Amino acid sequence: MTVETATDVVVIGAGQAGLSAAYHLRRRGFAPFTGFVVLDADTAPGGAWAHRSPSLRMATVHGFHDLPDFELPPPDPTAPAREVVPGYFAAYEARHALPVVRPARVTAVRDLGERLLVESTAGNWTARAVVNATGTWTRPFLPHYPGRFTGRQLHYADYRGPQSFTGNGKGPLLPGGGRKERVVVVGGGASAIQLLSELAEVAETIWVTRREPVIRDEPFTPEAGRAAVALVEQRVAQGLPVSSVVGVTGLGPSVALRRARQLGALHRRPMFDRLTEHGVAWGEHQEAVDAIVWATGFRPEVGHLAPLGLREPGGGIRLDGTRAVADPRVHLVGYGPSASTVGANRAGRAAVNEIVGLLGRPRPVGAGAAQAS
Repeated sequence: MTVETATDVVVIGAGQAGLSAAYHLRRRGFAPFTGFVVLDADTAPGGAWAHRSPSLRMATVHGFHDLPDFELPPPDPTAPAREVVPGYFAAYEARHALPVVRPARVTAVRDLGERLLVESTAGNWTARAVVNATGTWTRPFLPHYPGRFTGRQLHYADYRGPQSFTGNGKGPLLPGGGRKERVVVVGGGASAIQLLSELAEVAETIWVTRREPVIRDEPFTPEAGRAAVALVEQRVAQGLPVSSVVGVTGLGPSVALRRARQLGALHRRPMFDRLTEHGVAWGEHQEAVDAIVWATGFRPEVGHLAPLGLREPGGGIRLDGTRAVADPRVHLVGYGPSASTVGANRAGRAAVNEIVGLLGRPRPVGAGAAQAS
């Protein structure tokens, strides 16, 4: 017989959104474990950051916002983000005494009537509310194109730096003999720009996107950012699949964008029609390439919520703020309009405010908890 542990709130995921929600639960008086618990599928802190390419440095990170009530100490710009940010998250968990259980991969969330059952690889929990903060990293999206390419293909999630693209390829001749590799980079977002800024150093790159990217040389204004988020919120409120905020705003200035431009890598081509055995093709025109890297984004990791029947006919989960319209006990943070570090922070606080309204504020748990918050 499976033992079920009771608590008030289960937070699923310990990335930026999950830690923000956990902080605000602690601050509002929910006691660790008896009042709330955080279930994290990874073996160590860091969320998706722990799985990023070692070549991603803090100087080239596309935006980062501090977690509430603890600033990230000024990092070395050359330090790998996959080391700096997980270290920061670990310190944050310790500083605020957050009850994180790991590794605990949630496999299903079910409706028991008055409570929700959260099934995980580290045991089962029952809760009066759930905050889903599982992000998207574990669900890379690979579009389908006709044909079959026999060369190397990988998604951005599996990219580990430019050093593995320095073989004897199909590109221009090298001074010492041999040829550069030819690499197709697919995608119009910040991840594609990071790839171009690194791969163009060692290989001949071909950049393809479905739409002409909007590249802005001026930083985004707060008004433009809010307008873009509002457009994504409209889709989520209608129960449609989420789209990225970057897809609405375009690409702003960054270290990676400047480097890609310096290397001459920003000559975008339209999306190819099909794959061939040795490359890609636009109509009758074919290009032989060595590798294709798909920077084609991710999809929300929400499969474990399927037993709750939250999806709308449009394919998405309809939200009112962070609250699932189909079940007000379930909140999604780091989803759609809050899928950014600053958005995740705000969503974590908003979700907890809603949960307090639903469950009521717990009684104080003592001075120790107050000091920790």
